Amino acid sequence: MTENTALAAALNNQSGSADLLAALIDHGVFVPVRANGSVLFAAGQDGGPALPGFVSEACCAATLPDAAGSVHCDVLRLLDIADQTGVGVLSLHSPGGWARVPVPVLNQAMRERGRDATGERMQLRPSTHVVALALRQALARRIADFPAVRAVWVSNARWIDTGMEQLMVHVAVDEPIPSPSAKRLADLVLGEDVALGDQRVGTMALNTKAHAEFLAELETMGLDPVRGVERPVKKWWRRS
Repeated sequence: MTENTALAAALNNQSGSADLLAALIDHGVFVPVRANGSVLFAAGQDGGPALPGFVSEACCAATLPDAAGSVHCDVLRLLDIADQTGVGVLSLHSPGGWARVPVPVLNQAMRERGRDATGERMQLRPSTHVVALALRQALARRIADFPAVRAVWVSNARWIDTGMEQLMVHVAVDEPIPSPSAKRLADLVLGEDVALGDQRVGTMALNTKAHAEFLAELETMGLDPVRGVERPVKKWWRRS
């Protein structure tokens, strides 16, 4: 990729946070580096360090001439850098605008939005990680309270493009996407029930009709799904 044009448009036009976050999650940014390969951080408005991201290499070079170059980072790598360095804010730049994104906001957007089930290159496999086991147990306790949720799969996801791994929670729902049921269930399980520690967890809501093909694929992966409560079939006739 030579430029994140969607993010540039969002920054230049001062678009809403949803458009900005979607462009960042989908296409990443260019992060400036020193000659030794380390990240060149910038000062935030509060005086603390901020992780800078640019929509293109050219934009980075024009804004930070002291940088030896820039490296394209997807959103998982950005979060990994933030985790390792303790930086809590991203500073995003285009030729015509800029914005600050707190890392917790980006994490929340990842949880709510997940990745698009179409076109995302990832490998899923069963996980026996202690957090994965705790997630399945918590989901089994909670799922009956969410009639629109039909099934949930917890897996280890490896992103083919970057090699990075995380736990992934796929939620099949009988309601339009974005799914309020999937969001509420994830908020409860990830926010209240399970201690994640340093384990990163993403969620993805899938509609049972629109994403039927992908859901059928999940059923073949041996991921030990947590099933929703089967709803009885309503009978509309009466005995004569």
